[in-house]
Amino acid sequence: MSTLELDRLTKTFGTGDATVRALTDLSLTVNPGEVYGFVGSNGAGKSTAMRITLGVLSADAGEARVDGERINDDIRRTIGYMPEERGLYDKERIADQLVFFGKIHGLTKQKAQQTTADLLDQLGLADRADSKLEELSLGNQQRVQLAASLVHDPAILILDEPFSGLDPVAVNVMSEMLLQKASEGVPVLFSSHQLDLVQRLCHRVGIITHGEMRAEGTVDELRTRGPVLYEVRTTARDWYPAGTTVTDTTEDAVILDAGGIDDQTILSAAISAGPVHGFTRRVPDLNELFKEVVTS
Repeated sequence: MSTLELDRLTKTFGTGDATVRALTDLSLTVNPGEVYGFVGSNGAGKSTAMRITLGVLSADAGEARVDGERINDDIRRTIGYMPEERGLYDKERIADQLVFFGKIHGLTKQKAQQTTADLLDQLGLADRADSKLEELSLGNQQRVQLAASLVHDPAILILDEPFSGLDPVAVNVMSEMLLQKASEGVPVLFSSHQLDLVQRLCHRVGIITHGEMRAEGTVDELRTRGPVLYEVRTTARDWYPAGTTVTDTTEDAVILDAGGIDDQTILSAAISAGPVHGFTRRVPDLNELFKEVVTS
């Protein structure tokens, strides 16, 4: 089982006044069996970091390592990579392409054929093995792209926007396959703008903006890192304990920043003021946290 490390990656494009800093001291670690969600706005630097890891780009500083060893060509052959842009051949049979990629990675023809058949079956494409890629829907082409990244049974999996454009059924199929690989000890790094999916699938998440890591941790750690908020459903007004702050109100509810005041004190104050129809801890979802991080 392998550990993937990106250590203080820095990358600049252009020269003079046209210089753009794509990455600044970016570091992250993906442990064996971990699904790591790499999120950020368009142009934040996610794809650049992945391409440096794969050797498509070179870093100005820093390095990518696997188990402490700087990534070289031999290590790259053990990585499964799914680019954001589809990199398959439109007019070739999908089974032939997958067998071809398997053989490039060192599989025998027989092993590549068996693995291809197994993957297409898992992805619900067994009946399309003889179809040309251009004959498939965009969602099914995305499934084939995933199969191409898995055909050699990679030790590490890196996927750039793998769920883009997929229908809910295809999202579930691909999610199950990623979780299966993680359960086998494979570190999985993927980027996505679908934060509800990241929140559901990932063990840890890194939020990058302007090439810098701005927040990192488990989903629960990230969601609870801000102020403690409570939603109190009551029509009473002006009952709030000293030390709390009102952050939002509706006709029958108020959102309070507890400010260090315990929940029982807040609840008792609300009940003393009138009927309480609901009292819950309000934990922000990843979408809210993302907006906070990228705009701060």
